[in-house]
Amino acid sequence: MKKRLPHFWSFNRLRDAALIKKEDILWQGPFSWIGYEEANQLEPIPDVAGVYLWTFEFKNGYIIRSVGVTSSMRRRFREHTREYNRGNYTVLDVESAKRGVRKELWHGWQYAKEHRQQFMEHKDEILEFVKKELLAYRLFITPIADRRKRERMEAAILINTYSSKEAWADLVDGGMAFRGRFNDEMPIKVKNVCSHKLYGLPETVEI
Repeated sequence: MKKRLPHFWSFNRLRDAALIKKEDILWQGPFSWIGYEEANQLEPIPDVAGVYLWTFEFKNGYIIRSVGVTSSMRRRFREHTREYNRGNYTVLDVESAKRGVRKELWHGWQYAKEHRQQFMEHKDEILEFVKKELLAYRLFITPIADRRKRERMEAAILINTYSSKEAWADLVDGGMAFRGRFNDEMPIKVKNVCSHKLYGLPETVEI
């Protein structure tokens, strides 16, 4: 007997909208960047799997600088620290960032790869800028064990930022890779809950 192809399912909003689940996502923080807990008098970031936000203090709350996912917060932030110290990440002027203005002091990513000599010539100065940025960061996290849910949450926040016309949207680096919901995954309508105002984090979002 000839085997039949499997049944392929894709979400159809007209047909399946009533099946969309609703979920509250609780954001914890602010926490300090690893190594700056004592200077900031803040709790160290918990070592959990989840989604994290890098933020700066802004107006009556905090403004998002970056979004990421990990299976271990402390391991991932140690990796971020190494990349900052190697000159691979873009470094911003903290005081400008706290006003919602993107002012780059060093441009990372591809530019950094192509200008290693420039980084080495100014390394001490750039690393001082790095220290100021890491000291200023206020971190927020939401523990999420499921890898795909983490990825979908990250994607939804970044898409919201990239499509925003607000000034704070410029703080997030462009061109970041993310993995949003696939067609064969049921959407989840998420309500973001935090005791602090987080600029750039939508109150509700579909992931």
